[in-house]
Amino acid sequence: CIRGSFWQRGSGSLNRPCLSSRIFSFLDVVTLCRCAQVSRVSLCSQGVCVCVYACVRDCVYLSVCCLVCVLCVYVLHLKEKLDPKRLFLPPRPQSWNVLALDGSNWQRIDLFDFQRDIEGRVVENISKRCGGFLRKLSLRGCLGVGDSALRTFSQNCRNIELLSLNGCTKITDSTCNSLSKFCPKLKHLDLASCTSITNLSLKALSEGCPLLEQLNISWCDQVTKDGIQALVRSCPGLKGLFLKGCTQLEDEALKHIGAHCPELVTLNLQTCSQITDEGLITICRGCHRLQSLCVSGCANITDAILHALGQNCPRLRILEVARCSQLTDVGFTTLARNCHELEKMDLEECVQITDGTLIQLSIHCPRLQVLSLSHCELITDDGIRHLGSGPCAHDRLEVIELDNCPLITDASLEHLKSCHSLDRIELYDCQQITRAGIKRLRTHLPNIKVHAYFAPVTPPPSVGGSRQRFCRCCVLL
Repeated sequence: CIRGSFWQRGSGSLNRPCLSSRIFSFLDVVTLCRCAQVSRVSLCSQGVCVCVYACVRDCVYLSVCCLVCVLCVYVLHLKEKLDPKRLFLPPRPQSWNVLALDGSNWQRIDLFDFQRDIEGRVVENISKRCGGFLRKLSLRGCLGVGDSALRTFSQNCRNIELLSLNGCTKITDSTCNSLSKFCPKLKHLDLASCTSITNLSLKALSEGCPLLEQLNISWCDQVTKDGIQALVRSCPGLKGLFLKGCTQLEDEALKHIGAHCPELVTLNLQTCSQITDEGLITICRGCHRLQSLCVSGCANITDAILHALGQNCPRLRILEVARCSQLTDVGFTTLARNCHELEKMDLEECVQITDGTLIQLSIHCPRLQVLSLSHCELITDDGIRHLGSGPCAHDRLEVIELDNCPLITDASLEHLKSCHSLDRIELYDCQQITRAGIKRLRTHLPNIKVHAYFAPVTPPPSVGGSRQRFCRCCVLL
């Protein structure tokens, strides 16, 4: 509030329009829309009362907003020790709806929690109102928005940097052509579940959006290696690629990524079932800054990828390899000994791992926070004992998933008592876990969320056998 921009040049008077705009810039979409319904506001010369002339639904809320304005000015008075009469000059009534709809206050818009059942004309009106001020727009889940509206948007909002069209299923390659033509500053683009997107979109983005840093085309299953090749050759600054469900991608696509994306930090290849060690090893050798890798559901990978990660990606923090059943303790040993910054690991259905993996993680991965061992049927209480006594246990470990681990008993819960940060534990279908064991764990960790299931007790057979098992019709049949 005391920045020089709030004061009119050459005088000590307050630049109230600038101050008002600054205050309005902190309001969210809902609040701005409420304020846009107000017709006029003025501050009296003593600064004591605030008069609001409006047709609004929430007058109390707006009165609080007005009070904030007065307090800000009062703080200026205390800070600068100015004459109060100069602070509250004769009012220049300024419409709240003008301030609320000023484009400079609409630099970030997220309609997901506000209203998703919008039509394309709403997006067009937003773009005309915001113009070059808009930097971030999320239309996630807005199913009614199509190519035409986004073409108008691209023409009006040429400084857009972040755009989320996740789930906008009407979007086609035409939208990416518009973005390529008019939005050269685009850095983050989310096209997840826009299933009409093809290689043509990636080629268009490569030509017009060279600053692209993050792209999500999950479930765009028409994309192939040709689109990936065009994209990565022209966007060397890519840091995040989300290719979940792009089932046509093969090792050749990964080779292009490894050769042209040295800045890559996050890569999601979940359910890209055709990829093998060959392509992923190229990624590891070319992307040394990799911190997050998801290859869950890629059943062809082996320990070779874990060795490559350990040798080339020491900054790795998140590894998701659920349902990769060929991975063993040998690979995880190499990984743990070289990637000491691991924080989250999803090892669900890595059915060959044993307590040996947990021993290595407990020794070499002190930052581990989330660990999923669901359906790892060879894990025993001894592995949990090592994990519970490791450096990550006392202050780091927050979530551990042990559902469908049949060898786990109440002894494992005893070993986890010292994990003071433990927030959640999954114990579904751990048949040797008892209610008493969970109760003892809760005495040490009262806030822990325990997800377990105990089958109802089978009722004893009826005494005397007097009750007939079948009805008369069944007996006759």
